[in-house]
Amino acid sequence: MKYVKKSRQATLLKSRHEEPLNGVANLFDVSLVFIVALLLTLMSTFQVLDFFNPDSEITVMKKVKEQWQIITKKGKDIKVKKVTNKRVGGDEGFKLGTAYQLKNGRIVYIPEEKISEID
Repeated sequence: MKYVKKSRQATLLKSRHEEPLNGVANLFDVSLVFIVALLLTLMSTFQVLDFFNPDSEITVMKKVKEQWQIITKKGKDIKVKKVTNKRVGGDEGFKLGTAYQLKNGRIVYIPEEKISEID
């Protein structure tokens, strides 16, 4: 009987000393799953998944070193436009209408043809 107990203790000691980094490999697997879950959560929170959808249309404004950029995505086409302080002018044009801001913050736009009907 004593011989059996010694062999069990010897087996336990032997198995503990053979693979000391076995637990570290399991921690690596768990951390990898956690990183992937965190990445997917961040992508869904910031709605980045729409960039991978071929049918979506997205417009984003971004500021890089005091320079604004407008990024538009329609289908698979992505275009980046830089915003400047230059005024756009022309020699011909007409008034489209008038916009009013109400006390509650809403903005109401009235086209030009509707203004002439009211007067």
